Amino acid sequence: MFNSFTGTITFKGPQKLCIDTHGIEWELTVPESSLLDIPPVGQEGRVYTWLQHTDALMNLYGFASESDRELFLNLLKVDGIGPKGAVKIMSNISAADLASVLESGDVDRLQKVPGVGKKTAGKMLLALKGKLSLSEDSSVSLPKKDALPFADVALALSNMGYDKKTAEAAVAKIAGRLAEDPSFASQSQVQKEEFVFRQAIVELA
Repeated sequence: MFNSFTGTITFKGPQKLCIDTHGIEWELTVPESSLLDIPPVGQEGRVYTWLQHTDALMNLYGFASESDRELFLNLLKVDGIGPKGAVKIMSNISAADLASVLESGDVDRLQKVPGVGKKTAGKMLLALKGKLSLSEDSSVSLPKKDALPFADVALALSNMGYDKKTAEAAVAKIAGRLAEDPSFASQSQVQKEEFVFRQAIVELA
């Protein structure tokens, strides 16, 4: 069965992606968190897939990484969470935050995630606490604190109430993604920090 598609990204919209593979254009449902990590329209990218096939329908779901897909499949193990529900949850909380919330047993925080009510939160804790399996590529390798790019941005996010480690991870991830972008490199430091700050807010939302 399909493991992944590699081709030209032709469309990106809310929870939707289209990719052209040698003249065949595929439409996939994609969590917002994955969309952020998939190349922009017009560029080539790789999308990991999962196929939902029943007598009544056939839907393709796409993910930026194998770990995103693994998280999606873990969510499907929870009674009452289907593919659309899993996408909604992943669109509103990062994999790292979800793992942290589950480990701490924070039901109140879980209930604040769109698509997760009190009953579903309880089922998620029962099914996934201590069992959430994330592949190695889901982790973000952080530089030492004094070498963290845009440390001031991470600090500002932390002061706004975001978890410090999660904010640092998001900033490091964005900085790494932009390191090879010539247009970004040509901007002033203030412009760079403002851009990274805006991107981090989206990443952490």
